[in-house]
Amino acid sequence: MTSKSIIIVGENLLAKELLSGFLKNENTEVFYNEFSESHIDVVIETTNLNLEQKRKNLQEIESLVSSNTLILTTTLQVTATEAASWLIHPERLIGFGTFSNFNKGKLVEIASPFQAEPKFLQVAKETFQVLKLENEVVGDEVGLVFPRILSLIVNEAAFALTEGTADVEAIDTAMKQGTNYPLGPLEWAEEIGLEDIYAVLQGLHRQFGEERYRPAPLIKKLVQAGWVGGETDRCFYHYQNRKTKEFSI
Repeated sequence: MTSKSIIIVGENLLAKELLSGFLKNENTEVFYNEFSESHIDVVIETTNLNLEQKRKNLQEIESLVSSNTLILTTTLQVTATEAASWLIHPERLIGFGTFSNFNKGKLVEIASPFQAEPKFLQVAKETFQVLKLENEVVGDEVGLVFPRILSLIVNEAAFALTEGTADVEAIDTAMKQGTNYPLGPLEWAEEIGLEDIYAVLQGLHRQFGEERYRPAPLIKKLVQAGWVGGETDRCFYHYQNRKTKEFSI
């Protein structure tokens, strides 16, 4: 496979996992939040929650690389077409959707915006093949397929928790045993990082305006508190344990 020079932009868990994955390939030169003066084949931008920061990142990236450089960006809260519209050369942006635990799966979803040129889609496919990931081109919609569906499941689980239907462990156990999921939805959210789940829900609610996409208030509060799982040990289980202790005082 042809060697590639890649820059990864972002401070989140996904960016760090991507960095770790690409560093394992000897044919790949990888930079992390650092722009080299040499030729860059691909820049991967990973901001999801803060759309203003995402726009700023993409526009800054465009100013620092050639018009032939592929810009890959996560499309959890926006469509690839919207993200591409922020650029002077929108034809070289391709969207993708995955969570930070992508290394436990075998597939990454790719979305081609209306403005994209086919050659950049091919480069995107080749880039993820370096990580030994299969890719599937899907429709350009907020959250794509798996991130969207999983986020809605987590959202429903959060509503069930706050409504007192069951506690955190019972919800996860019911879903693992009832559906054969490898993790319960609340466990899954903690592993992925709840802020990305929240980003998908915000994007869907913004795009469609339907009640079924409204983020559960508990998810919003956990994100605001920084209890998002991922690299921390605080999320739904920490919230419940703390709440139990408060009521027992």
